[in-house]
Amino acid sequence: MILVAGLASVSQPLIAAPGDAGVTPGEFVIEHPTLINLGFEWHIDGDANRNARVDVSYRKPGDATWRTALPLVRSQGEQVFQRNVFNLVSPNMFAGSILDLEPGTAYEARFVLTDPDGITGPAANATKVVTVRTRPEPVPATGGKVYHVYPTKWLGPKTEPAFEGIMCAYNYYCGAGDTAPGGRPRVKPGDTLLVHTGTYAYHYEFYANQTTINATTTFEGTYYLTADGTAERPIVIKAAGDGEVIIDGRGNFNLFNVKAADYNYFEGITFKNTDIAIWAGTQFIAGSKGLTVKRCTFDQVGMGVFSNYSGSSDFYIADSIFLGRNDSKHLTGWNGPFWQQFENVEGQEYPPVMKSYTAIRLYGPGHVVAFNYVADFHDGIDTEMYGMPDGSHPIDGPTYPPKEFWDRRPTAIDIYNNYITNAHDNSIEMDGSMHNIRIMRNMLINSASHPMSTQPSVGGPFYFIRNIVYHAPGGSTRATAGSPGVFFYNNTVTTETSAGSSANSHWRNNLMLGQNVSASVFTVNTNTNYSSSDYNGFRPNAGTESFQWNSPPAAIASIRADGSSAEKIEQRKFATLEAYAQATKQDQHSVLVDYDVFTKVMKLDAKDLATVQRLYKAEDLDFRLKPGSAAVDRGVALPNVTDGFTGQAPDLGALEVGQPAPIYGPRPR
Repeated sequence: MILVAGLASVSQPLIAAPGDAGVTPGEFVIEHPTLINLGFEWHIDGDANRNARVDVSYRKPGDATWRTALPLVRSQGEQVFQRNVFNLVSPNMFAGSILDLEPGTAYEARFVLTDPDGITGPAANATKVVTVRTRPEPVPATGGKVYHVYPTKWLGPKTEPAFEGIMCAYNYYCGAGDTAPGGRPRVKPGDTLLVHTGTYAYHYEFYANQTTINATTTFEGTYYLTADGTAERPIVIKAAGDGEVIIDGRGNFNLFNVKAADYNYFEGITFKNTDIAIWAGTQFIAGSKGLTVKRCTFDQVGMGVFSNYSGSSDFYIADSIFLGRNDSKHLTGWNGPFWQQFENVEGQEYPPVMKSYTAIRLYGPGHVVAFNYVADFHDGIDTEMYGMPDGSHPIDGPTYPPKEFWDRRPTAIDIYNNYITNAHDNSIEMDGSMHNIRIMRNMLINSASHPMSTQPSVGGPFYFIRNIVYHAPGGSTRATAGSPGVFFYNNTVTTETSAGSSANSHWRNNLMLGQNVSASVFTVNTNTNYSSSDYNGFRPNAGTESFQWNSPPAAIASIRADGSSAEKIEQRKFATLEAYAQATKQDQHSVLVDYDVFTKVMKLDAKDLATVQRLYKAEDLDFRLKPGSAAVDRGVALPNVTDGFTGQAPDLGALEVGQPAPIYGPRPR
């Protein structure tokens, strides 16, 4: 019998209980709080038979009632292996998140560790109660100085203190040519630059401070920001509200460099015509903390916001628009014989030139990316693949970073309520991230490859919750190198799902409807026999291999990702849901569905070359379930995920009948 929560294993231990079957509590870690989620880790010793668990509850201080959250996820030595890049094992630990809280609010969180084989150490260590506050949304501070910025040739009245160009307000001196680096910051924590309407364009071709063309940057046309704000008092560059503010890079490489500036804040600015609009960190070298980008537009950029520095943390990127330079009229993949068929089609190119890479690409802990619109990039929103986390090395492995490097791990990252369309490759790519990665309520439409990617995840948990995937003719999911700890809860996926190389991964309450990408609608390759799937809805393609569940022999708990284990994954293919469920004991409560469960969703065929490059709009579709359809009331209750469900049980898929649909993309002001 599979446990309802889907977080542990089967009813009997997969291995005999050895002498260290009991559990010894170790270090408890509170990860970076984000606006709506909290992440935790509880490291342990023992529990070799994996039957310990940690139940989680939470409340606001002073409330009488505790609310139930998802239990923490058990990790135990799952290996991630990619030759010369990754050789890492998950530590003996529990980790997990409390989801969908209120920003800027204190919560008590309670963790109760139990184990039938006993708990060693002081009994008090079996329960932890901590008080943690979520982060508030960053806002400009009050009481700081306000500097007014105007474009050259401004004809109207000015509010003092007034400056021509951003760098003239930001620095005490704003030369160009040889003197461009001579200025030093005027701005202090809490100060605001109000930028008035107009176009601000750099002119590298003119030497010295020719104010008629605003040549106030270095030759490369980059705005180097070097002043630090604080979390409570950021340094703000904000549109004044009297019209559009455009900062035009005129094709330069990097428009704003904030690698040396913590807690800088942009709002209402249009960044245009540049390869990297905001460069916030470089691996092993330097990077910023606390960057905020709100209600901005990135137009014709190669990358919008980029940092792959492990010390970068706590970014907030929200309610913004990212427009790439790739073909905006056709869905086009970047490799493989399928997409090569369009090589000679008039008006297209194959392989597509990398005009735009990634809208948002980050590394480090505590980032929040929410309510953005992203279109026409190779990838939409990514974490940097990075390789082994700081403090460890692939040829020393399998290893895990020592404690002195834990503050640089990519943990506690939130990506939610974004609308991502027309990606050459992945809509969301969380490669190289580690623990408590939360991908929730995103609209992932028109993705040539796999819109949900973990190649690889590094530890987990990774939560994919209530996302919608539509028109993904390469399949929905990319998992490689052993990718452990990935959880798919209540997603609506209208294409095939295939976990190429995974471990300790679980599926609950999803809708998975085939797009004729492959014969199998659901394929799981897992290195652990404690991966699980149940309470899903499937629409298989016609064929003899509709389901595959490929795992180690039944008596083996896990095997290594590097292929060195004596035991190998056994291949198991099934024509029907019934045969698959009976043989594997997975998906015992899952059902067959079809597109008629939706209010208005068109069935797609990945092999229809006349339509496969078409770009669809979410506003022309309606993914709400029809009341009484086969997907209604067929799910299982998951704390923090299905709370407030209507009917007798939660519905399958991303949208619960009777509940309002989420906002995808920028929120109305």
